[in-house]
Order: sequence, then C-alpha cells, then structure tokens
Amino acid sequence: MGQLVTLQPFEQEMATRLAELANNPKIVAKMRDNFPHPYSISDAYFWISFCNNQKNNQNVFRAILYHNEFVGGIGVLRGEDIYRNNAEIGYWLGEPYWGLNIMTEAVQQMTAWTFDNTDITRLSAGIFETNPASMKVLEKAGYYLEAIHSKAILKYGEVFDEYLYVKLAPSF
Repeated sequence: MGQLVTLQPFEQEMATRLAELANNPKIVAKMRDNFPHPYSISDAYFWISFCNNQKNNQNVFRAILYHNEFVGGIGVLRGEDIYRNNAEIGYWLGEPYWGLNIMTEAVQQMTAWTFDNTDITRLSAGIFETNPASMKVLEKAGYYLEAIHSKAILKYGEVFDEYLYVKLAPSF
C-alpha cells in the first residue's frame, strides 16, 4: 500500500475540486486576505497556473492528495534579502478532511522536502490565535512556538494575536 498523503504539483484537472473545497468561509477565516472569497473556478485556474510557473525552487506550492484525491494545498514562500535563508510555510485543507492527520503528514513531507532540496535553513508559520488545530499540526510536525505577536493580525475588522511557529533545518 502506498502513502495515504502525497504532495504533487497542481494540475488543471484539480480546478473544480479546488474551487469547491476552498470556497468555504471556515477556511477563509484563518487565511490571509489574498485567499479569495468567494473562491471561483477562475480563481482556481489562476492559482494552478501561478503555482506551476514558479522557477528554481524559490517558492514551491503543492496539491495535497489523500488516497489520490485532491484535498488541499501547501506551499513554501522564500524570504528576500537578508531573510533569503528563511521561508514561510502555509497550508489549507478542505473541511471534509479535517481531523484525519492529513495536514500533519503534509507539513512533515513539505518540511523534509524543503530542507533536502533547497538552501532554506528556517521555516516558519504565523497562525491566528483562533486556529488551535493548526498550532497542533505544527507541533506534531516538530515545529516549536517561537513568539506570540500581540494583536498583529487584522481580519474582518477584528484584531488577533499571531503565534509564530518555527522549525530549523537538521544541520542547525
């Protein structure tokens, strides 16, 4: 039996399912404002094209598959200038798949791939205080809480703390 959770490049055939799963206010509430809502089929096609046009492992975005079915997305966005050895990891999972440990496995895979295939030495994720499930995912994937940025996030007119989780490359 193969892996239950796999990461692969996005494919145009995923667009319909991507739009269906991503068009969820529960997901949008925990994402940055540049995550569209409502999430249309044209948003899905735009995102797939954007992801597949990234070059040189600078920014890497992958579809998450569970039993070979598209269920969410994960990505690593490299820092710039003096932060070029840093990257931010971000992810989302369709609501029907919450609580199945899919995201923990996806974060572990993406983290390992990043440290094995790039010169990134530090991964971080900023999590809304309202998202304890994502904090748990990161902790299970070996990340640690580095800081709490007080009142750093503005979403829907409300101000929230940001929990910053970090994992360093094994060489550190």
